[in-house]
Amino acid sequence: MRVFSAIAVQGVVEELAPTFERVHGCTLDFTWATAPLLQKRLQAGDKADALILNRAVTDILLASGEIASGSDVVIASSATAIAVKTGAPRPDISTPEALKRALLEAKAISYTDPAAGGASGIYFAKLLERMGIAAEINAKTKFPPPSGYSGMFLPTGEVDLAIQQVPELLHVPGIEIVGPLPGDLHMVTVFVAGIPADSMQPALAKALIDHLRTPHATALFRASGLEPG
Repeated sequence: MRVFSAIAVQGVVEELAPTFERVHGCTLDFTWATAPLLQKRLQAGDKADALILNRAVTDILLASGEIASGSDVVIASSATAIAVKTGAPRPDISTPEALKRALLEAKAISYTDPAAGGASGIYFAKLLERMGIAAEINAKTKFPPPSGYSGMFLPTGEVDLAIQQVPELLHVPGIEIVGPLPGDLHMVTVFVAGIPADSMQPALAKALIDHLRTPHATALFRASGLEPG
């Protein structure tokens, strides 16, 4: 069964997959990317049997009839946060003004390239504009690959700060989360599982969605920095 999924839930879903495959006698073929990139693939004619996307993209596909009506289920949500290399000084990001100072003082930062469509990258790019520091920060920004993690540049010392959703930051060893974006800058992304209208295996897709909502799955999501749906 082909599954298109946002990378923010990759760690948990991959941990849950072997049990599902064993119980149902199937193989899950995953494609991991940002939700907008997966949306483009679907709209270009690529096929999947089950989807895990962010709420914004899910709603677009529901409205166009590309996701079966009523099949969408919230499985988890995630805050966007800032991380540093393990053992590095932790900057003050307790207020919007403190965050602005920390970003300006950093020698280099990393966040998801907004051109790749990731929710945290699009939001953070707009936030830099709103704070009036987009030019200064983007001049010292290193973007990860489209399906990569911004935290990957922290252990090597290439950047001082990395911004991404909590589970994506937790996926990278050798880094520490300082905290979420402060105050009214706080941003949460909701992840939704759904079944494409042209899924070849809708019953199996429904079983997978149920598998992602068991008590065991809920505990794994929470342990990975996601708030279960």
